[in-house]
Amino acid sequence: MPFTTSPANNSETDNKVSPIFEPFTVASGATLPNRIVKAAMEENMAVAGQLPGKAMFALYRRWSQGGVGTIITGNVMVHAEALTGPAGVVLDAQAPITPFREWADAAKSGGAQVWMQINHPGRQIQADMPGVAWGPSAARVELGKNSKRFAHPQAMTAQQIDDTVNRFATTARRAEEAGFDGVEIHAAHGYLLSQFLSPLANRRTDKWGGTLDNRARLLLDVTRAVRATVAPTFTVAVKLNSADFQRGGFDANDAAQVITLLAPLGVDVVELSGGSYEAPAMTGQSPDDRTLAREAYFLTLAEELAKASPVPLMLTGGVVRRPVAEQALAGGVDFVGLGSALAIDPDLPNRWQVDSTAAVELLPVTIKDKAVASAASMARVRQQLRRLGKGKPARPTANPVVALLKEQVLQRRALRRYRHWLQDRTSTTARSSRREVR
Repeated sequence: MPFTTSPANNSETDNKVSPIFEPFTVASGATLPNRIVKAAMEENMAVAGQLPGKAMFALYRRWSQGGVGTIITGNVMVHAEALTGPAGVVLDAQAPITPFREWADAAKSGGAQVWMQINHPGRQIQADMPGVAWGPSAARVELGKNSKRFAHPQAMTAQQIDDTVNRFATTARRAEEAGFDGVEIHAAHGYLLSQFLSPLANRRTDKWGGTLDNRARLLLDVTRAVRATVAPTFTVAVKLNSADFQRGGFDANDAAQVITLLAPLGVDVVELSGGSYEAPAMTGQSPDDRTLAREAYFLTLAEELAKASPVPLMLTGGVVRRPVAEQALAGGVDFVGLGSALAIDPDLPNRWQVDSTAAVELLPVTIKDKAVASAASMARVRQQLRRLGKGKPARPTANPVVALLKEQVLQRRALRRYRHWLQDRTSTTARSSRREVR
């Protein structure tokens, strides 16, 4: 099940000026060099201390040189005790800032803007992970026989919710301190803020549950807190599901209302994606007929939302060809995010400038179990990221099953390291607290 890259037609130069190469100035004042964004892909490449390291710097330097106007990092965790994976990066009040400065410098080295995606996984926590598993309600991720892979979440208390708002604000402030140009608040793909938005995951009866206004309260509070703690010129974006693709879940009408609620809070861009671990549309594993027939999975929904959106929109999911990116802009979207395509060919935006037909072919993973297929698809992408971080070319013929097996070995090693780090950190914090009490 290979990925393949089509050869560029270097004998002919496409001189037509494409709108995807035009600059765009967001409300906070930053001018993005073009409309192509390196969308977030979770790298799971943290070194000791849950920090970015040399391979990450090399990877992001490579992307910055490839022609994208903006780079969004893979998700950075706001809570050290809640990680999407054991090799996740953590930026909280205790994290050293120097590695993050190096990361930002590498990502901006080619002239791109760089935004840090900040996230809390909520209930989408592996069962063998230490730390906490929180959610709006005590409802575990439902994946049939695969449900046991996930922890049983605890319904969050009011204090835990308030602390989470503060954690997002702290991470945003420190991202600005490190030299990032903006942050993207992750409220999609079934992570914590997305869980609060979902009427399926959120069964609360207090002020955070029930109506959409209540379910959106946490996202709005996080957005306000982030906007208040960073400079007015610092970009703030939000990643939002266009739909969850689950019956009775968060849908396009809900997304339209949430975008309207976000608009007066100083949000510069809303990125549209879709799905969750339970319905992994973001990896092309959705049965919805609005995504299956499209290269850009969520284009139809994005075009519908763009008609009335008061905020610039970005579309991510499956785009590999310039004409499709141009179609998205023509449909009212302002930015196009490329993910897996840039894991295979980080120079694709530069190639689009000289050859409008240049593309990366991403053949689908055909494993019948959607949860396993989604995991294999992501493992295959991360394998390419690790190769790029080592200065090696991508391997288009990578087998997703083999990639998943290798990923599991790496994850076990990372889990041991994370356990020790979290235990040492917790012990150090406890000792410091006891000294303060004395």
